[in-house]
Amino acid sequence: MTEHSDTAPDYEDFDAAVNDELLLLEHGAGFDDTTALEHQRNAVEAEKKARALAVLRRGLRESPELRQGLRLTLMMAIIGAAGRLTIPVLVQQVIDKGLLANEGFRPGFTLAACGGAAVIIVSVAILTRFTYIRLVTAAEAMLRNLRVRAFAHVHRLSMADHEDTRRGELTARVTSDIETIARFVQYGAIAWIVDSVVVIGTLTVMCFYAWQLAVITVVVATPILPLFRFMQRRQLKAYTTVRTRVSATMGEMSEAVQGAAPIRAYGMQRRARRRLDIAIDRQYQSEMGAAKWFAFMFPLGDAFGGFALASVAMAGVWWGSEWGLNAGSLVACLFLVQLILGPIAEIGEILDQTQTAIAGWSKVLELLDRPIELVEPTDGVALPEGPLSVHADDVGFTYRTGGAVLRDVTVEIPAGASVAIVGETGSGKTTFAKLLSRLADPTVGSMAIGGVAMPRIDPKSRAERIRMVPQDGFVFDTSLGENIAMGRPGATLDDVRAAVAELGLTDWVDGLPRGLETEVGERGEGLSVGERQLVALARAQLADPGLLILDEATSAVDPRTERTLTTALHRLAEGRTTVSVAHRLSTAEQADLVMVFDAGELVELGSHAELVALGGRYAELYRSWLGNTGQAED
Repeated sequence: MTEHSDTAPDYEDFDAAVNDELLLLEHGAGFDDTTALEHQRNAVEAEKKARALAVLRRGLRESPELRQGLRLTLMMAIIGAAGRLTIPVLVQQVIDKGLLANEGFRPGFTLAACGGAAVIIVSVAILTRFTYIRLVTAAEAMLRNLRVRAFAHVHRLSMADHEDTRRGELTARVTSDIETIARFVQYGAIAWIVDSVVVIGTLTVMCFYAWQLAVITVVVATPILPLFRFMQRRQLKAYTTVRTRVSATMGEMSEAVQGAAPIRAYGMQRRARRRLDIAIDRQYQSEMGAAKWFAFMFPLGDAFGGFALASVAMAGVWWGSEWGLNAGSLVACLFLVQLILGPIAEIGEILDQTQTAIAGWSKVLELLDRPIELVEPTDGVALPEGPLSVHADDVGFTYRTGGAVLRDVTVEIPAGASVAIVGETGSGKTTFAKLLSRLADPTVGSMAIGGVAMPRIDPKSRAERIRMVPQDGFVFDTSLGENIAMGRPGATLDDVRAAVAELGLTDWVDGLPRGLETEVGERGEGLSVGERQLVALARAQLADPGLLILDEATSAVDPRTERTLTTALHRLAEGRTTVSVAHRLSTAEQADLVMVFDAGELVELGSHAELVALGGRYAELYRSWLGNTGQAED
């Protein structure tokens, strides 16, 4: 089992902790001295800023696709930005040396300068296009690989992680959160560099013409920086909340869609709608809270930019002659100020994208930082052919929330045996069955299959030789034949037909509208519950496992389908070790060995007849089941 590093950052909890600390500081909790309070607040803010930068740097490290050809892309962007600075210079040259030259109008020079400007403008446009294409290509490659990594990580997490996290939240990690990162790397990241080059280059050129105008521009624009810094801190908090709310909404939507049938059946539409409305309203409020800061920042940049343009124009007209400015130089300076207005106006949008990306990246990194408890061996051992034995030694299992669900389970299941696991709901029988297929590792003790310790089994061999058939078989939105073929990679249609025939399901398949070509619909909606179970059994037959784990496949089906399922199950179990989670004790009656679980412990072990004669826990369950069956028949 891989231990989670103590130094791994908990991105999701960090903002909440810092915000709580800031709230205490604002109320002066624990401080009598105002100066000490301010120092402490600054330290907390610095730590938060450092963590945001750490998230950004870590995110870039986790995306090597963005670094491929990065220098060339940056060079192209910088050249493009520098090219924009030459236009005001050419304008000044045209006015001073072409239109208003001492020797009069110079059409040749004017045309040459205008032609040069046209060439530069076209070149910058082409260069910008290629730069953007390179950025989008790198961003899409990053988006694809990061999503694949996150998706693969989700599937490698143990069932404890899936029990603790709603599916909608995991879906949000590999969809909307990664989309926010893509938008940033396509535009926001390069904009920081290009805009910085434009601002620094513009001020440098302005100093060449009249340093006084450069100073005026800086003085007028400087107050915007602390304002943006103030808003930026609140934006980061707002967008972290937004990402959390988006996850919650997706979780509620996923639950409402997947549970549509029982919601309608039990008349719970109003309750489901109320829960969804609450989640949507919370997301709306968080989105509006984040948009509020963006709505401030966007017009603020325009206002300061316009004020800077007006100030330079007034100063240039009033004192221009004293500073050695002529008409062309003043017009060039106004063009240069206009160039600065672009980055100033964009800073709100860029900060918006940056904050959103940091919030999204922190969520994705938090997912990738979850430890993989099921570490697969690099030199795994293949399981032997034929039926597989099972050995459990003092096995215990505990979910992250709640107490232990299994304790001190020791059992030896011989190869080829038919075993039934019985017990009341919550007794741990299903958890034990999941451990057999290594959906998780025991938190205490050890297990071995076919004489091979579970962590040493080759994952491919485990997937081929151990199969679990759940109570409600999952069916994909494709044809019946393709669904069954998923039981074994590379299986042909003839292999599928053979598996169906071996289980005696040929008549059922032939009775469907298009046989194996029948489309089953999303999540198998075109099939009944029992028919979905038949698909799961056919998959297992195709895989030919040595250990078959069944979660009571005959429950909740009609009598006719139950007979078909029972026949298929008997054929499927032949020549294999079979472990059945038995909700109906008729399964236990036919088993070679019965395991009785109670409150997470294996309390009884033996055949059906032995346990009934023992008069213990199994005998009580059996008498209760007989009584309920008799009432049902009456």
